[in-house]
Amino acid sequence: MWTLDEVLTTAARKYGPREALVTTGRRVTFAELDAAVTRMAGHLQTYGVGPGDKVAVFGRNTISWVVGFLATLRLGGTTVPLNHKLAPPELAFILGHSESKVLLADKDLAASVPDSSREKCRVLLLGGDDTLDGVTLFGAPAPATRPSRACAPGDVAEILYTSGTTGLPKGCLHSHANVMFAGIASSLAYGLDPTDRVLLAMPVWHSFPLNNLLLGSLYVGATVVMMPEYHPLGMLETIQRERCTLFFGAPVAFLMPMRVVPDFDRYDLSSVRTFLYGGGPIDADTSRLLAKRYRTERFFQIFGMTETGPTGTLLRPEEQVAKAGSIGRYAVSGCDVKVMRDTETEAKPGEVGEIWMRCQSMMLGYHRDPEATAAAFHDGWYRTGDVARIDADGYLFIVDRLKDMIITGGENVYSKEVEDALASHPDLIESAVIGLPHTDWGETVAAVLVLKPGATFDENSLRAHCEARLARYKSPRVFHVADTLPRTPSGKVIKVELRKKYARA
Repeated sequence: MWTLDEVLTTAARKYGPREALVTTGRRVTFAELDAAVTRMAGHLQTYGVGPGDKVAVFGRNTISWVVGFLATLRLGGTTVPLNHKLAPPELAFILGHSESKVLLADKDLAASVPDSSREKCRVLLLGGDDTLDGVTLFGAPAPATRPSRACAPGDVAEILYTSGTTGLPKGCLHSHANVMFAGIASSLAYGLDPTDRVLLAMPVWHSFPLNNLLLGSLYVGATVVMMPEYHPLGMLETIQRERCTLFFGAPVAFLMPMRVVPDFDRYDLSSVRTFLYGGGPIDADTSRLLAKRYRTERFFQIFGMTETGPTGTLLRPEEQVAKAGSIGRYAVSGCDVKVMRDTETEAKPGEVGEIWMRCQSMMLGYHRDPEATAAAFHDGWYRTGDVARIDADGYLFIVDRLKDMIITGGENVYSKEVEDALASHPDLIESAVIGLPHTDWGETVAAVLVLKPGATFDENSLRAHCEARLARYKSPRVFHVADTLPRTPSGKVIKVELRKKYARA
């Protein structure tokens, strides 16, 4: 089994003059990418980065992000990709918890790094597609020596942070082998190969764009076309200009271009052979509309999670209408799935239970959290916390989430994390945060509030309070005021009742 650095060096040898990365401002071959990674690895060594050291990356989709990520791996270090929408308190926690030695950050994002974090973590600036810490990525003389590889396939390559029910993010530890299996699973599931031109418009720090698309493409020798951030018109223009063959996005990424681009139908999207979506289901009517407007039925829904690589299940094009809302029947290659009524009893068609998964791309565990790691697994199976119903044909339909996770626009939001932020607002006794259905985003974050006696509801104050403590997508978009919250006899808030009540409202 190779390391991810060996994947890059092998690709550079085999596909040297071919395009590896493309942006609006630069085209980089596999050979140029390999040389840039060597150059930057040598530069990171001057800051003491070596085997096992953590290097966080805090930016948008740029070539310097990719080079910094790969240069860390070349030194035997561990990368910590960060959500570029994090608020300063969230950023500070992850930098501290991950024990990151260096932070590579976009210039505008670096300003949000707290002074307390800078005392232990050196901040270096990503320079878009051209520089890193002021050092040119391309055009300079190639270094005479390469930093030695100092890692093995079983060593940790990434710590990917995902929110937890305790309100604090948890760091999923992924080895080089884990990540490679995720990329291999993708190439088998929808035929990723060297002829593909993959459009990467969703954030590269997300596990699927990173492991399955960017690194999966590197593994098979495909070209990755990068947009700094998703934009509806930009997506259409890039597909047409670069003749992209594969695109992944949340459902809203497909709906928005049809709604906001007046001349949508004039764009030539015929080069795309595969559209992938995840982060929420698409109903039958919407599926038919997408097939008509995008002029193809080649839509796949993918279901997985950061803990699993991500790998999981797949709803194929021919199943989109007949089984709309399902996450599929079978797991992809390298993964197994079952639905459990309890720890001993597997659910049958017509029954409901928790989704358990076992994958070759499974995380090693949670960073510095053995208790959470032990609780997440049972006999080698990962307990997802998602509750699913099995229909008569064996297809899985998610009906609830044990962990109260909200998926809005493909982003995971945990209610406890938002409730913890609201708890410090001076006008509140308590709150319950739920996900409510939303046509574009799948779900929207809603907060049900119980005010202190004499307090008045001030939406602007609540929004500002949350956005100072949370990434904006986690902040509630909808507020409801209640006299009390419904509870079980043991005192637990009955969120099912709240979802039913306010979904109707």
